[in-house]
Amino acid sequence: MARIQTAQGQIGYLAQGTGEALVFLHGVGSDKNVWAAQIAHFSPAWRTIALDYPGYGESDLPAQDLDRPAIAAALWAALDALGVAQLHLAGLSMGGVLALEMRRQQPARIRTLILADTFAWHPQAAMLVERSHTAIQQMSMREFAAARVGGLLAPTATEASKAAVIHQMGGIDKRTYYWSTLAVWTPDYRTDLAQITQPTLMLVGEHDHVTPLALAEELHAGITGSQLVVIPAAGHISNLDNPTAFDAAITAFLANQVTDA
Repeated sequence: MARIQTAQGQIGYLAQGTGEALVFLHGVGSDKNVWAAQIAHFSPAWRTIALDYPGYGESDLPAQDLDRPAIAAALWAALDALGVAQLHLAGLSMGGVLALEMRRQQPARIRTLILADTFAWHPQAAMLVERSHTAIQQMSMREFAAARVGGLLAPTATEASKAAVIHQMGGIDKRTYYWSTLAVWTPDYRTDLAQITQPTLMLVGEHDHVTPLALAEELHAGITGSQLVVIPAAGHISNLDNPTAFDAAITAFLANQVTDA
């Protein structure tokens, strides 16, 4: 674990390996540690990096609420400080939304996109924001996490996975979670999809009821030449539920890009 100084403050990160950069972005209720299995799996062949957003994990709490462009700018600042010029960018849920925003800001730096359990636009955005905001006013973040974990993981999720989700979500500052909830659920990137020229992979857990298959299919239909893989025995946090299938899909996708190049 480490922190990097940027103009946006200290940003927490995990990094391992050498070579081309493969960067992972977490969901609204997680932090960089949700990618521990992917760091271990990909670091023998890639410079594998997982970032905390401002206000998450080991990152500084921002002085004011942040929107998507500001969060994405902070992540670019961290990558600048780490000396990452070009990267393969993978994001899950909120991470996928931020990957789309980062592509909007600096498309030439992104070689490939991996969008997991995410969306360009969510038809239930208003309900999801209101539900989250109401819940965290009525309970602690740990209580909220315990109430939410069943809907985030597969029916077969292990107790260890459930405990990891509760630990990470339970440690998030309430103010951070409040503005992050607005950032994650309220975008509309549908008009951006036709402009995406990077090779793109969509992943979605077969039991993901938060960002279900239909939303992944909308991304797939909108991004020319993209691929869509359903991760079996996985819910919304598909990399945690089934890391073997999740990592295999990314490995095959990236191998094809190297071959095609």
